[in-house]
Amino acid sequence: MTQTDLDSRLLHHLGVLYGEQAQELLPRLHQVISHHIELRQGECLKRAKWDEQDIMLITYGDSVQYPGMKPLAGLKQFLDRRLHNVFSMVHILPFFPYSSDDGFSVSDFRSVNPDLGDWDDIAAFKQNFDLMFDLVLNHMSREHLWFVNYVQDASPGRDYVIEVDEEESKNLSMVVRPRASPLLSRVRTPRGNRHVWATFSNDQIDLNYANPEVLLEFIDTLLDYVRHGARAVRLDAVAFLWKELGSSCIHLPQTHEVVKLFRTLMEVLEPGAILLTETNVPHAENIGYFGEGDEADMIYQFSLPPLILHAIHTESTRYLTQWAMHLDQEERPAGCTYLNFTASHDGVGLRPLEGIIPDDEVDELIEEMRSRGAFVSMRANSDGQDRPYELNISYFDAFRHPEEIPDRWHISRFSLSQTMPLALRGIPAVYINALAGTPNDPVGVERTGMTRSINRRKWDGPELENLIDHPLTETGRVFPEYARRLKIRQGIKAFHPEAPQRVLDLPDGIFGIMRTSLDGQQEVLALHNLKSRVMEIDLSEIYGEKVNWFDVLHQEIPDMSADTLRMLPLQAVWLLPEKE
Repeated sequence: MTQTDLDSRLLHHLGVLYGEQAQELLPRLHQVISHHIELRQGECLKRAKWDEQDIMLITYGDSVQYPGMKPLAGLKQFLDRRLHNVFSMVHILPFFPYSSDDGFSVSDFRSVNPDLGDWDDIAAFKQNFDLMFDLVLNHMSREHLWFVNYVQDASPGRDYVIEVDEEESKNLSMVVRPRASPLLSRVRTPRGNRHVWATFSNDQIDLNYANPEVLLEFIDTLLDYVRHGARAVRLDAVAFLWKELGSSCIHLPQTHEVVKLFRTLMEVLEPGAILLTETNVPHAENIGYFGEGDEADMIYQFSLPPLILHAIHTESTRYLTQWAMHLDQEERPAGCTYLNFTASHDGVGLRPLEGIIPDDEVDELIEEMRSRGAFVSMRANSDGQDRPYELNISYFDAFRHPEEIPDRWHISRFSLSQTMPLALRGIPAVYINALAGTPNDPVGVERTGMTRSINRRKWDGPELENLIDHPLTETGRVFPEYARRLKIRQGIKAFHPEAPQRVLDLPDGIFGIMRTSLDGQQEVLALHNLKSRVMEIDLSEIYGEKVNWFDVLHQEIPDMSADTLRMLPLQAVWLLPEKE
């Protein structure tokens, strides 16, 4: 791209956002770009964005701790010892200084929390893993210097927040909320009490992107993260970025334009880097962040966790198959893909089920999860009513029957739930507490007062390693088998993130996907039995010609009678056809 072409694109982005200010802002943006190029060591990221070997681990910087070691160093030791060549990328959740929300209320966007380690500890992970960082760009902590300056009417920060007076507050009725807490937070200042925008909590003050200084700060921060080793950057809560009184304040055109501007900069400066948008919303809204191939490189598959949870609990694939078939028919821009996950550091979102599963069945799922120890987080609707927003529960315990002790199918259900996303088009992401088969942590909820803490256990490293090495423990049954399946997946070219996918129309209770490698040389038939009983499937109806099948997942010839496959309860198979 020539400098003239780049300037034309940058002026367009800035013009959409700031109108006539664009011309005077362009030289400022050039300064940020030049600063990045000057500080960058070596060449920019030039590589294929992904392939079938890409699998992401999601973890906090202190999820695994060892006595006498900095948490980041301890985490690296655990990953190097146990997961080298199993995961290609590690998403270290916000590791910056913070005041609340386990890191998502950032008080300094440019530093590493000294309780975890330092930038050298972050860089050390790059010996064996690529990295993803969070750009928590919607809000800041009340302890951030910018907010302190706002209170004192000083720069920078004085104009970095969004003040709303009583008269203007009447225009907030349409605002879409992810929480039930008040939208406005009262702040005492020398100028008197003020009310500022706080989408997520009283300690997370939204930033004012109508002020271009804020955007320039975060462009510089984005580039700083890439220089510090981020192959991917996750745009946290980006859907709420831009605010306009009298609107919903979610997915506004200016928000999409900010993502497009980031994408333009990455394509030019760091073409191997990946932008991931975090938008926990209904599916049709979520995929809007692909744009026309000019926004996110990758988006979360937010409908997947609750859909799989519902499907396995009801032993029905009706809604999951319909959704997946519709997904295949959607226009997905070339060079874009999905991040497929089930468990995460947050809860299981319920909004992504809107328009997919009827409300009464969602309510039944909620009650099922309550019986397994789940908390239900609420959000405020525009009509003033609170509605369920997410389930807070360990994904492992979500499959444990509360009245059957021991539950003979518990680990089988959970393992199936974790295997299903591995076959879908996209990149798999695995939360460390799912990998470890971690149960609910009610003590953590009691300690922090946060319901999300139920799924954020911090492990003592020696204890975790001891459990992994003992096959009679739940962790010992889950962790090694999970890692084995991930390793097998990495060797299957048909599981390339962009390889063609065909969702099969099969009897209810069987979820099937046919994947074909990009070169057309390899096919994989991934079948999943969600029933707690044996199911038989006529493979001749799926695959027309006569072949011999090999189950690469279990490294064996499958249980076949003529063309009929016999699947055990809650079993998954990855079948490779060998033509006669």
